[in-house]
Amino acid sequence: MTDPSKKTSSLNTMHQPNIAVMDWLEKLSNTLSSNTPTDAAVLFEENGYWRDLISFTWNIKTLEGRTAISDMIADTIKRVCPTNWQLEEDATETDGVIDAWITFETAVARGRAYLRLRNGLAWTFLTTMTELKDYPEKRNKLRPKGAEHGANKNRQTWLEKRQHEEATLGYTEQPYCLIIGGGQGGIGLAARLRQLDVPTIVIDALPKPGDTWRNRYKSLSLHDPIWYDHMPYLPFPENWPVFTPKDKVGDWLEMYTKVMEINYWGSTRCTHAEFDEEKQEWRVTIDKSGEKLTLRPKQLILATGMSGIPNMPNIPGMDTFEGEQHHSSQHPGGEAYKGKKCIVLGGNNSAHDICCALWENDADVTMIQRSSTHIIKSDSLMELVLGGLYSEEAVENGMTTYKADLTFASIPFQVMPQFHIPAYQAVAEKDKDFYQRLTDAGFLLDFGEDGSGLFMKYLRRGSGYYIDVGASELVANGDIKLKSGVSIKSIKPKSVVLTDGTELEADLIVYATGFGSMNGWAAKIISQDVADKVGKCWGMGSNTAKDPGPWEGELRNMWKPTHQEALWFHGGNLHQSRHYSQYLSLQIKARMEGIDTSVYGMEPVHHLS
Repeated sequence: MTDPSKKTSSLNTMHQPNIAVMDWLEKLSNTLSSNTPTDAAVLFEENGYWRDLISFTWNIKTLEGRTAISDMIADTIKRVCPTNWQLEEDATETDGVIDAWITFETAVARGRAYLRLRNGLAWTFLTTMTELKDYPEKRNKLRPKGAEHGANKNRQTWLEKRQHEEATLGYTEQPYCLIIGGGQGGIGLAARLRQLDVPTIVIDALPKPGDTWRNRYKSLSLHDPIWYDHMPYLPFPENWPVFTPKDKVGDWLEMYTKVMEINYWGSTRCTHAEFDEEKQEWRVTIDKSGEKLTLRPKQLILATGMSGIPNMPNIPGMDTFEGEQHHSSQHPGGEAYKGKKCIVLGGNNSAHDICCALWENDADVTMIQRSSTHIIKSDSLMELVLGGLYSEEAVENGMTTYKADLTFASIPFQVMPQFHIPAYQAVAEKDKDFYQRLTDAGFLLDFGEDGSGLFMKYLRRGSGYYIDVGASELVANGDIKLKSGVSIKSIKPKSVVLTDGTELEADLIVYATGFGSMNGWAAKIISQDVADKVGKCWGMGSNTAKDPGPWEGELRNMWKPTHQEALWFHGGNLHQSRHYSQYLSLQIKARMEGIDTSVYGMEPVHHLS
């Protein structure tokens, strides 16, 4: 890390925001090292926030208000021993709020922080662990030589070492960590663990990395822009398309797995897993291309995406339908349905994509929208919401992916709506004609229950939105037929009957009805008791639709310890998988090396699924 004295000397010592931040940091440092460290809570606003990503709590935890902050300090300070708080670069001030990047150290780690000051007090404070002091990643000046110079009769080449690892790990040597799920989340996390020398195997039911993308419908692509979607260590090239087509994503993931030297077992299914309390390890039975094996990892990670098992509705008459019916996750594309009458149940991302693909292939397609959906045009999302952090302009202005991720993470979920509501109000004004045409077509629109838009809906429930890349125009002009505010009441051999009594002919029914909680995979792979022990994944207790209270302040069970020892959940979009894989990998490495990882602030389980 940069020499602190050189870092300080490069700062403008006459810059008023710098003076305010350094004064606050001096008070924080002195108080935390005093006999009354909990007094540091008064350096925060009465309702201020301290969000910690494992550096103090070995948890992903937001402390809200002085009492919560004081309690956390009291519990953790003797173990953490924070020191060397330094302003990293010149602070900035906008509308009375000072923003500052900070570095610090703990007894075992180095960290980075982001502070927002108002009137001399902390409004929000983010602390994150960046590396374990005794176990840094081998990169930059610590990178391996790769070639062994000198004379050695027993020399092994890189290839021979790699072949030996592939032949022994999982057979004569056990992995410390097993990741179930070989999509972008599992692959990116495995890359992090590889850099920390944590022996890891990734297993996936599909043959090759990237097949989870290749096997989806033809028109699928990333709806998020490329600047938001980089993988750890290896960003997409500068000529990469803004919205990556699915097969290109698949090829990238296959290449990434190879060059990052990830131990990836394709065509491999986990048939059962159970935790051996006496040996403190998992016993995982797998089927690897017909070969039955038992693995005994110390840590088990379910990296099955942010979604669980597909939700298939139980509708009277489904068993009598003479056409084709399947969940959206199994939809092959629109090519086979030219001239067919197609019903798509759902009104979110997958439903729109599938309806659009069916229309492009000359199918007669009707969308059944049961409840309201948030729609945002892709260009408006980039211009008014993401642009400051994730865009070509942001890169040109010096914004790195890492700093963008930390900036986004620095906003506590409790106050995030007030950051987002103005942006989505601007979106609503910019695209008011577009929204009016959708409404006139009968489409049920919303901007979230509090007007906070896409990301809050995503974080609260993981559903209920569509980033428009073309399908909304087809809905607005009637090319995609629409029945809104209704559902399917029953199914006949050649038709569906809606709850308003309407009957529609059907050759195909696609159920774009979403997915259950990720702990559904724990129930399937381990046991229902373990699934209930850890409880629901995702959501934060906002008491909005599909996110029941009480308020928890962080996403349930994601990237942090759960109530089942040595069981972790990893998922989310590419941005979240990239960012939070850093903290999950550090938690696992610390456990492997026997570092004290006493966890502060585990939430009780309120919801089972």
